[in-house]
Amino acid sequence: MESFRTELENPIVQKDIIDLEKKINDFRSGKIHDERFRSLRLARGIYGQRQPGVQMIRIKLPFGKVTFKQLLKIADIADEYASGNLHLTTRQDIQIHYVSLDRTPELWAKLEQDDITLREACGNTVRNVTSSPNAGIDPEEPFDVSPYAQAVFAYFLRNPICQEMGRKIKISFSSNDKDTAYSYIHDLGFIPKLNEQGERGFKVLFAGGLGAQPFLANAIHEFLPEDQLIPFTESVLRVFDRYGERTNRNKARLKYLVQKLGLAEVLRLVDEERVANKVKSFSIDLTTVKLPYFPFTQDYPPVNIVNPNHYQHWLATNVVAQKQPGFYAVYVKVKVGDIKTDKARAFVNAVRPYVADEIRITQNQGLLLKYVSKNALKSLYQALLDIDLAHAGFDSLADITTCPGTDTCNLGISNSMTLAEVLEEVIYEDFPELIYEKNIKIKISGCMNSCGQHGLAEIGFHGSSVKANGKVVPAVQVMLGGGTVGNGVGRVAERIIKVPSKRAPQLLHLILNDFKSNGKEEENFHQYYDRQTKDYFYQLLKPLADLTTLQNNEFVDWGHEETFETAIGVGECAGVVIDLVATLLLEADEKLEWAMEAFQNAAYADSIYHSYSAFISAAKSLLLDKGINSSTQVGVIREFDNHFVISGEISLTASFSDIVLQINKNEPSSAFAANYLTAAKQFLRQIKEIRLVA
Repeated sequence: MESFRTELENPIVQKDIIDLEKKINDFRSGKIHDERFRSLRLARGIYGQRQPGVQMIRIKLPFGKVTFKQLLKIADIADEYASGNLHLTTRQDIQIHYVSLDRTPELWAKLEQDDITLREACGNTVRNVTSSPNAGIDPEEPFDVSPYAQAVFAYFLRNPICQEMGRKIKISFSSNDKDTAYSYIHDLGFIPKLNEQGERGFKVLFAGGLGAQPFLANAIHEFLPEDQLIPFTESVLRVFDRYGERTNRNKARLKYLVQKLGLAEVLRLVDEERVANKVKSFSIDLTTVKLPYFPFTQDYPPVNIVNPNHYQHWLATNVVAQKQPGFYAVYVKVKVGDIKTDKARAFVNAVRPYVADEIRITQNQGLLLKYVSKNALKSLYQALLDIDLAHAGFDSLADITTCPGTDTCNLGISNSMTLAEVLEEVIYEDFPELIYEKNIKIKISGCMNSCGQHGLAEIGFHGSSVKANGKVVPAVQVMLGGGTVGNGVGRVAERIIKVPSKRAPQLLHLILNDFKSNGKEEENFHQYYDRQTKDYFYQLLKPLADLTTLQNNEFVDWGHEETFETAIGVGECAGVVIDLVATLLLEADEKLEWAMEAFQNAAYADSIYHSYSAFISAAKSLLLDKGINSSTQVGVIREFDNHFVISGEISLTASFSDIVLQINKNEPSSAFAANYLTAAKQFLRQIKEIRLVA
């Protein structure tokens, strides 16, 4: 491992990886509780999978950008440490599976050599910042949002304010009003705008989310100036960290904080927090995401297209003109988002002569290639065809999004990936004309938690089960009518009916045939669904829910041979909250060390936040000694006053609330950071003395 450490140029990254190795050793020796360790590894992209003893590794690729060299490195890593498969996610990450925990520090070190991180890809952190994959080449974009997405990623990576929140925060940047990054289902969604003076800014969508209970985001700013993007986001994260739920993770998202306190109150708290921000204005460096180098236009050898019709279908559905004159973007449809490592290498070799060295992973688990000249299209098509990656119908009805489901996920209830392949075959075989239909999307999740984004699909399925004849039958919950409207407006799909999974192809036939027969000319699926009403579809599909006609094969899930059994593990999508007294005191010590280190480096805002975290951990430890638990940080502060300060059990110079909540009433100056750090040290010392006496 030492050789990998020394090859890393970034000392912060090097320290991170050494710390992970130490934490793994402490976990193995019993020094760190299992649940606390789970939280630590999740924040480093290490996620327990359905199969015991192995991990899924999520590789964080800001806005889905990856170079040829990086993709080849990830393929090498997947061969050496994982199962030789790359899974593209709906959040523009890459996941690899079946990794030994003990090898993760070495794996991470090798990835960092090519500027690839695992940090905060999972856990209670700011997850991967996503964007429209065509940002930078979109003819309809007001400006390229890529540098802004990069700035948000970089600013909040390892930022103390968002390392151990109650749950995750998801952020997206759409390139234009078509909102292809789905701002309306994000905690923070940004759509680029120009004001009358031509200045840059963003429409802001706030507190959206999918999951088992979808919430559409609120439009809270029609124009947030670009220099306020980072300060506003920082204030939101600080408020969410302090007021967000920490006990019941099902209620621990920003959308539930808004539901609990009200939108106006949450925004008031956000505004109040701004005084304590590290920055009051933040200028975005527009040079951080440069336009990629593209091959010079040249003559390519003639190509004999064996199937001209397929080539024309591919051109019509997978190729679009860029805003850069004379160049085209080419979308690559990847079935169920899986690419074997040998195909990944073949892919890079195939496309390298014809495209720029920048690939973007798309939200529907495909790939985007840039800067293809017109005379290179046939050659590129043939190169993709030779490796079975020239499938027509990108982002159409025939391009189904799916999570891994029961293949690897702890939460999967029924199969999603094989089902997606089966339904795609239905489209290609029985509805070939619909490969041009880009206004209907099919999305599948293996459970209700929406990793496959079924809640924002015109036709959505999530894994479920039903009981019949004393046995459990794999099933899908059918949802209809969701999707993107535009400019921050979206629709959540409605639950219609639950049917056995093996009947999903029949169900799809029923819906599509009805749409073809009864949909009015120029009517899109949303209009058709609204006109027909939810009950119409329930009645249409009800015969498929009849369990008295079940056949033996319907007790077996897609992609399986054995009779179906539900086997849901503990999900790790949101990390875990630990309430162990000794662990909390150790955490307080560690956070004070970080506070002192940050202060010595003149990082006063970071020092203040670490001191704040030490206050909270120390107070919580004493509360737990009395059996008192609070689900929010602000609740911990209140309960500590009630049970220790007001009662006189502990003597402070003021109320605990007045001392701790100075954090959002002062500028992050050197003087305040020093005083706050001193107060935190004194408080922790008192807590330890009380526990020794007890």
